[in-house]
Amino acid sequence: MSRIVAFLACLLVTFPLVGWSQSPDQFTPVVVSPLLPETQQVLGTDGQYHVVYELAFANTRQTPATLKTLTLALDFNETRLVLLHLAFDPSAGGPRQLVHRVAVLAAADLGDLTPALLSYTVAPVRIRPQIPVVGPPLTGKGWVAGNGCCEAKAEGTHRDTGLPINGQLYFAQRYAIDWVRLDAEGRLVHGDLSDVHSYTAYGADVVAVADGVIVETRDDLADQVPPNLPDPKTITAQTLLGNHVIQDIGDGFFAFYAHLQPGSVVVAPGDRVSRGQVLAKLGNTGNSSMPHLHFHIMAGPSAIGSNGIPYVIDQFLLAGQIPVDVSFGLEGSFNQYRFPQSIAVQRQFPLDLVIVDFTP
Repeated sequence: MSRIVAFLACLLVTFPLVGWSQSPDQFTPVVVSPLLPETQQVLGTDGQYHVVYELAFANTRQTPATLKTLTLALDFNETRLVLLHLAFDPSAGGPRQLVHRVAVLAAADLGDLTPALLSYTVAPVRIRPQIPVVGPPLTGKGWVAGNGCCEAKAEGTHRDTGLPINGQLYFAQRYAIDWVRLDAEGRLVHGDLSDVHSYTAYGADVVAVADGVIVETRDDLADQVPPNLPDPKTITAQTLLGNHVIQDIGDGFFAFYAHLQPGSVVVAPGDRVSRGQVLAKLGNTGNSSMPHLHFHIMAGPSAIGSNGIPYVIDQFLLAGQIPVDVSFGLEGSFNQYRFPQSIAVQRQFPLDLVIVDFTP
């Protein structure tokens, strides 16, 4: 088995993208390619810009290749996908392009299999400035951005959910949030854990984040029994996200609302809806262990066969932050993580485990 141990340095480049090339030609035995040629940056509730994207590493030669920091085991011609998350101070100005420098101990040249230290620049990724500005998908107080971006560990529930759909790999859930709700006492649940009605979030109104047209709905799946996930054998590409609504919000962007309560969807494909209009009620259908609203925005009409993109909510109150190292479970109260006074924010993306109050 060939081995590749990788050192990857991400460089932020702020000059306009006018093409990218290397001259003279350089032998690059470890090929590094972005999954997508462009990505976006988004201002998070921590005051930093965040960029999330993926790079594919492939060892094209039979000689083992060794890099310094990132360790990957690759057979000859095997490819590994690396999930990246960058955060930077907005005062530095946003980059227009990312490029990446790799240093590898690998085959020296086309006909020379002797390992040699090589360094080269690879994988340009453009930064697209346009992202959607939307309203909140829910109303009221005490909402927690569960399983959100951009958690310290890349293997988050949504971040590592790359799905092979229609012959391609998609990360539809790069920026997905599972919205759960705290009651006035800071509890997610009160009562029987196996009863969906015991969960504070259950039955809340799910509302349109923008004006747009409904393109797909599903409303016939029964709620799952919490607090456990359903048998994986019962989950398919068609039932994964349960009852749901997909909305075309314009400019090539689509909003996705999932795990909705059975029988609660009040819109149909072709309906034109307005921002704030009730679409359905929050439920526990599909691959879900507790009532919550799964919400993300994507660059296509397929909930799992499109690429997820960031967005900002035009205004909301930042009411608290649950530490990422806290066990965020069903028991106990989380009111101790509320701020003494909520902070009004505009055009930011709610990061992992923030507590948010939405206006009615």
